[in-house]
Amino acid sequence: MAHTFEELIEKQRAADQAQRRVEALREQYGPPGEAGGWSDTQTRTYNTAWRAWRDLARDAHTAVTEYAKEQHASLGRVEAQVAEAVRKAP
Repeated sequence: MAHTFEELIEKQRAADQAQRRVEALREQYGPPGEAGGWSDTQTRTYNTAWRAWRDLARDAHTAVTEYAKEQHASLGRVEAQVAEAVRKAP
């Protein structure tokens, strides 16, 4: 599947946003091993967020890999370009 560079940026942004959600839940809930642990609802919410992050990150990486192959470019270079574009975006 052909991807545009803009699509790569959007996919990476989505993965980054999902990662921030997981980190926020960890901060909010605390360590799951603490006394009392997480409720069933907290566990389900966290697991859903973590799976979303994992899937979005995988999709972004797959798209970057395909793009690099299509463009006959170095994967590392394309990853760096996407990361830079995401950092510079508002």
